[in-house]
Amino acid sequence: MPLTVAARRAAIADDAAALDRVFAALADPVRRAILSRLDDEELLVSELAVPFDISLQAVSRHIQVLVRAGLVKQERTGRVSRCRLDAGPILKAAVWLNRYSRHWQAQFDTLAAWLDQIERGKRRKARRDRSR
Repeated sequence: MPLTVAARRAAIADDAAALDRVFAALADPVRRAILSRLDDEELLVSELAVPFDISLQAVSRHIQVLVRAGLVKQERTGRVSRCRLDAGPILKAAVWLNRYSRHWQAQFDTLAAWLDQIERGKRRKARRDRSR
């Protein structure tokens, strides 16, 4: 059964809110560093905190932001908390960003045309200089 207009609007709003959480989470360098550390392995919160010059509690707050954004999955066993990366939301952000790649491509095409024009001008000048 097709979605109603209200259901489609709600889904769009949910997607936008999720994207907002991802970009907000990625805006902080500590959180990006946490994601980098989780890229290859599952780590305990205490292991994640080692390279940072902030408290374990502050690292835990950063992790919670990442969890709410869906970027980190956290499993607790008693007092031990393991974290692992979930790159799915990053893919959704990349897809959203890619929608604007045509604008970047237009800029690259313009740059390429200018560079080509400059190169042709240099070759013409070199030929003129040689013929003198």
